Amino acid sequence: MSKSLREALVGAWKLVEYSIEDKNKQGEKFYPLGKDAAGFLMYTPDGYVSAQMMASGRPSYANGHIHTGTTEEMAKAAKGYMAYSGQYEVDEETNTLTHHMEVSMNPTWLGQAQERFVKLEGNTITISTAGNHAVLVWKRAEDHAK
Repeated sequence: MSKSLREALVGAWKLVEYSIEDKNKQGEKFYPLGKDAAGFLMYTPDGYVSAQMMASGRPSYANGHIHTGTTEEMAKAAKGYMAYSGQYEVDEETNTLTHHMEVSMNPTWLGQAQERFVKLEGNTITISTAGNHAVLVWKRAEDHAK
């Protein structure tokens, strides 16, 4: 018996690619965090999701302290980072997920429920959105618990 989509999602996933397809220029991609973006996506068995993505090569704050960078340093750091967490739901019939934004780097997302389309192939999942055509490809992260 094969696993349900929900069961197959549980665990940690490492970002392979995050792109947005240009609706007006078929086939053209934009990479919001660069082609070498890094990130992790985690689904827990009890229904929580956490997504963290960042642009590679973001500079450290000059003073080295987490909360005391200059306004410019903090703005650059935030521009190159995306993160949110909250509960998730799976619709097995339509292969869709709903991510509930309970905490978010982007305050605009707080309280939102965002639908995602998911395609699972082996150890790779492709998650996409309807509106802006964001496509995120993730590979199952290595198991370090062994």
